[in-house]
Amino acid sequence: MKETPNSITIIIPVFNEEAGIKMIIPAFENYLNHTNLTASILFVNDGSTDASLVQIKKACSQYDFANYISFDKNTGLSAAIRAGFQTADTWWVGYIDADLQTNPSDFLKLEPLIHNYDLVTGKRQVRRDSRGKKIASEFANWFRNSLLHDNISDSGCPLKIIRRKVALDMPFFKGNHRFFPALALLQRKNITEVPINHYPRLTGRSKFNVWNRLLSPLQDTLAIRWMMKRKTPYIISESSIRKDKIGIM
Repeated sequence: MKETPNSITIIIPVFNEEAGIKMIIPAFENYLNHTNLTASILFVNDGSTDASLVQIKKACSQYDFANYISFDKNTGLSAAIRAGFQTADTWWVGYIDADLQTNPSDFLKLEPLIHNYDLVTGKRQVRRDSRGKKIASEFANWFRNSLLHDNISDSGCPLKIIRRKVALDMPFFKGNHRFFPALALLQRKNITEVPINHYPRLTGRSKFNVWNRLLSPLQDTLAIRWMMKRKTPYIISESSIRKDKIGIM
C-alpha cells in the first residue's frame, strides 16, 4: 500500500489466540465500510504454540486487505507491535489486541482527530477485566502520570492510531507499548485520548500477571522519567541544506 496521509495499517499482535482469530475480520466489517482511510490489516504472530498461525493464514487467504508476519518464537507484545510498525508501509499505524476487548469500530472515533494529533489513543470506559487486573492497571496509570505528566489516563489502552514516523522514532524496549503517549511527548508531538468501549474477553486466556502489569511497568516508568529529565531539545534556526535532505518534517 502506498504511503499517503490517508493510508493506515491496523496491527494485530497474536499469541495463542486460535479460537478467536476467525472472529477478527468480521469484527472489522463496520470499520472497513465506514473509514475514510485506505485501510489494511497486519497480523503479527508472536511465536504462538497453538494453531493461531494456521487460522491467521486462512483469514489472510480470504481477504486481500489482510497480511501477516510470524516470529520464530515468542518475543513479547512490544516486539510484535514494533515489527508491525516496521513492516507497514502506510502513513498511519493502528494497534488493537486480538482478544477484541476493544472494538475495531471505535477506530472511527479516533480518526477525526488524527490530522490534528500525532497519536490518538482510546480511553477504556467501564473496564471489563478481573478486579486484580483493574487495580494493577489503575495504580500503574496513576504512578506513570504522577512521574511523566502525560495527562493520559489509560496509556496502555490497546486501541491507538499513531503517525508511523513518530512510532518508529520512539525508543524501543520491552514494555514500551505501555508508554506510547509519553514517548511521543519526548518527540514534542501532539497527543490526545478518546473514550471508547471495553468488553469481556470471549475466547483465549489473559496473559496478565503481577510482573508484566505492575512491577515491570513501574521500573520502566522510572527509566522514562530519567530520559525526560535528560532530554536536551534544540531548534535549528538556519541551514544551507534543503529540508527534504535533512529529514525535517
